Amino acid sequence: MSDKMTPLSFEELMEWIIEENKVQGKIFGISRFFKNNGSNVRSLFGEELEAPFGIAAGPHTQLAQNIVAAYLSGCRFFELKTVQTLDGEDLPVAKPCINAEDEGYNVEWSTELRVPQAFEEYVKAWFALKLLSKELELGSPDGFIFNMSVGYDFKGITSEKIDSFIMGLKDAEGCDIWKECMSYTMDNINSFKNLDKDYVRGISPKISSSITLSTLHGCPAEEIQRIAAYLITEKGLNTFVKCNPTLLGYEFARNTLDTMGYDYVSFDEFHFNNDLQYPNAIKMFKELQALAEERGLSFGVKLTNTFPVKIKNKELPGEEMYMSGKALYPLSIALASRLSEDFQGSLKISFSGGADAFNIKKIVEAGIWPVTIATTLLKIGGYTRCLQIAEELRDLEYTEGFIIDNEKLQALKEDSLINYHHIKHPKAKGVRKTKEKVPLTDCFIAGCQVGCPISQDIPEYISQIEKGKYNEALKIILEKILYHL
Repeated sequence: MSDKMTPLSFEELMEWIIEENKVQGKIFGISRFFKNNGSNVRSLFGEELEAPFGIAAGPHTQLAQNIVAAYLSGCRFFELKTVQTLDGEDLPVAKPCINAEDEGYNVEWSTELRVPQAFEEYVKAWFALKLLSKELELGSPDGFIFNMSVGYDFKGITSEKIDSFIMGLKDAEGCDIWKECMSYTMDNINSFKNLDKDYVRGISPKISSSITLSTLHGCPAEEIQRIAAYLITEKGLNTFVKCNPTLLGYEFARNTLDTMGYDYVSFDEFHFNNDLQYPNAIKMFKELQALAEERGLSFGVKLTNTFPVKIKNKELPGEEMYMSGKALYPLSIALASRLSEDFQGSLKISFSGGADAFNIKKIVEAGIWPVTIATTLLKIGGYTRCLQIAEELRDLEYTEGFIIDNEKLQALKEDSLINYHHIKHPKAKGVRKTKEKVPLTDCFIAGCQVGCPISQDIPEYISQIEKGKYNEALKIILEKILYHL
């Protein structure tokens, strides 16, 4: 199987969706679709947002089908995979590039596609969600938000390649890929039950009005501020600046991870000394916040970027990798608490570092949203974890005014150091990967079934329970038990 991504045309994408849903009642393997009931819709960047969470810039926002799968599972905020001038085959990405056996590590960064290809994927995904939201009655066609992500320096971000990407997502109407999506849908309108041509013609080509800025470790404060100011004033975009955990200082990070059982994670003081320093960050954020307010736009921070650590045991290729997931959470929430205290709760914070089903509700209740996830989706369950989170947040009451409750945030910070779901357990977990050969397609095996001494068909049992067919579920259990007696 190739490790190169091959995008589908919009026609191929939609034909796959329509046929799989018709024959199997699934779309890209997703069998349960989240339907928003219209509650807790909030306003962000002048747009509607049906749920305060989604997927972070990463492996789940590179291809259109991944974004579709995430939407079906309940996500409503999509931080698109970062683009930069170095792209495609010119961007070397060692494989494997992700290790998520427990806490997460990766050696990837921006999109592996060419920037024009990435642009097309995001347009196709946007158009597909506009169609599916109405066709399948999953929620408001205007209830989700796409957030651009760009890097990594002023020269690259102001280049023609990245500028075309930004302006295209601000308004894609004149682009060839937009015309392709529109033409296919109009020509195949009879394939849809709940769509008509007037609705399709009315789909907005304004895909994104917001952006997240990612800069490399060691980028000077002046450069970061210059880029962010450019995005606000010249591009008219609501802007988030992604922060690095190194803002907390070496001693804090080392002591925190040691206390939680991650003493084996190796890093030195280099990035902490070379990265943006906390006092400079506070000054910059206040100036950018005021600048955005003058322009009638939003400014905030994205917490956090992944954490650079050394590769000591050949976990991945290379010499340095980036930590994410449950080990990153205590650092990210601590930085959120510190920043919010200095801004008296008025700094907009978009959160990503280690968010999952066990902490996301409390993060949102503290006033931090949108929250995006990545590492948790690389675990067993995949996109179904989004469904779990969406159900958890469905009727949650949370503030619309982006005023953070610093007391709740402080409590989260303290809890993160002792919480069962984030500390490193003394007893190492067993390897989840099976040694059995799996088929080329549908290449998955239920870990619970493989791990059971009698290979009990647990997925089928759960499926029958979900349908309320309790007698059938019991029969499945008894048949396997009786067979082994």
